Amino acid sequence: MAKRVDAIVVLVTCKSKGEARKIVTTLVEKRLAACGNILESPVTSIYRWRGKIERAKEYLVVLKSTRAQFLALEREVTGLHSYEVPEIIAIPATDGSRKYLAWVGANVDGK
Repeated sequence: MAKRVDAIVVLVTCKSKGEARKIVTTLVEKRLAACGNILESPVTSIYRWRGKIERAKEYLVVLKSTRAQFLALEREVTGLHSYEVPEIIAIPATDGSRKYLAWVGANVDGK
């Protein structure tokens, strides 16, 4: 039986496809994420920033990682990101294909 992995899905928004690609590639190379998906069409984000309602086109990144690597992943994204306060949100993957979750663990934690 495959070892249980404490997997997470991490959402990050970026101002450009290039920035999204750089972040995903770096995270996968450093084994902080097993996989990253970049939504190639921009999403529209509406948010409050410095007292004003803002609207922006952004590229959404969906990363698969583990809870154990989240702090390192967050530091790396923060260092690479152009935003002063980048969106970095981790959601627990409470269930999933055991084989896929084992693959995530093997490709993040290097086991």
